[in-house]
Amino acid sequence: MRVGQLLRFRSTAFRGSTARQEYVPHHKPVVEDDIKRLEDFLMSKPNVLVLTGAGISTESGIPDYRSEGVGLYARSNHKPVQHMEFVKSSAVRKRYWARNFVGWPKFSATQPNATHHALARFEREERVQAVVTQNVDRLHSKAGSRNVVEVHGSGYVVKCLSCEYRIDRHEFQSILASLNPAFKDAPDMIRPDGDVEIPLEYIENFQIPECTQCGGDLKPEIVFFGDSVPRSRLDEIAGMVYNSDGLLVLGSSLLVFSGYRVVLQTKDLKLPVAIVNIGDTRADHLADIKISAKCGDVIPKLFDFRSSKRAS
Repeated sequence: MRVGQLLRFRSTAFRGSTARQEYVPHHKPVVEDDIKRLEDFLMSKPNVLVLTGAGISTESGIPDYRSEGVGLYARSNHKPVQHMEFVKSSAVRKRYWARNFVGWPKFSATQPNATHHALARFEREERVQAVVTQNVDRLHSKAGSRNVVEVHGSGYVVKCLSCEYRIDRHEFQSILASLNPAFKDAPDMIRPDGDVEIPLEYIENFQIPECTQCGGDLKPEIVFFGDSVPRSRLDEIAGMVYNSDGLLVLGSSLLVFSGYRVVLQTKDLKLPVAIVNIGDTRADHLADIKISAKCGDVIPKLFDFRSSKRAS
């Protein structure tokens, strides 16, 4: 039996708006007064720094980990790979790359949503300074944002663990495909919960190329759990906070310290913080404004003068 037959299951992910909303937690309608409050907040602070998390990408069809009922922790047995496990175990690397290979075409085809596009517009209009994102999906760049810092790196670059070699993830996909012809039917097979199930024998036989420069092991340029964000990146973000006049947090619970740190740095400078997130966050007690709503119900409506004219 071909691997395509073994992997074939119905997938609704990435198909239309209904499927994309499948990963958005239950939420209440936004209050119009909250939109006005946030607009006033931004109007007086043209150098705001924006921090985004997985909650803005769920509306594009990328599930997060923690959302109640709809996150990957709730929907499947999927657990994120640990950095040291990946580094030390060839079996872990094979399992990771086999699953990543299967899921890559859908993941890389994901498109920005209205929130991503609104933030790119705010940058062009000089309403925000920059975006610091905890996401690795490149959706901000796809939407047109230029000043973006990816805290946890990007899934679009593959790097060597032993030298400075880098390769584009699309090019790496072609190499993996040539080394693993049995997987030719697999790339578009992904479960509705974003997880991938591959028979063990196929994982054991999955071939991963070595670094062409030093023969080392290759991994995505992503900060895995248990790894550290590069010091230079942290310093860059700290400088952006210092030069800002406030922080806007979108779609993040801030449970990961790399995001919470940005809030703490902002408050240390006695600068204001606004948060838009469906659920509670680690920094609610520090927020000057907290709006419990879906980002897509709030951010695209800011400074939308066409809507204002219609309403009047």
